[in-house]
Amino acid sequence: MRLEHWSEGDLDLLRKTNTAEMTEYLGGPETEEQLVERHQRYLDPDANGTMFRVVLLSEGQVAGSTGFWRHEWGGEPAYETAHGILLEFQGLGLAVAATMAVVGKAKTDSRHRFLHAFPSVHHVASNAVCRKAEFEFVEESEFEYPRGHFIRSNVWRMDLSAAAE
Repeated sequence: MRLEHWSEGDLDLLRKTNTAEMTEYLGGPETEEQLVERHQRYLDPDANGTMFRVVLLSEGQVAGSTGFWRHEWGGEPAYETAHGILLEFQGLGLAVAATMAVVGKAKTDSRHRFLHAFPSVHHVASNAVCRKAEFEFVEESEFEYPRGHFIRSNVWRMDLSAAAE
């Protein structure tokens, strides 16, 4: 698995992840207008963080996306991360591998000490990814995503100053 920077051609990947199954814990699918707007944000890493497509090494197939972006938590600047692995590629360890790769990218960026993830308390698989990637569980909290929609989330944190090289 490798991470490749988000590019103009990745709007279709957003469409593929915009299904009821893939967005069940995120408030449901977005409109086409919202997808296009999000895609444009992903294309501007200086303003909106760094997004990647997850690519299989052997076949070169795009299996999903991940990234990290600036976020404030507990009154402190930090990074946030999330991932979306397409259904046909789930269960292969790609989410954990992609998350660990993002930890390395965020550590290299080195502007913030912590990288957070905020999966729904009900999303067993995403919480397992955080555990397997060795994030520290912090607390349960209300988390707004998408804007105007609150979900009960687990707050996971990686201390980038202590993360392995």
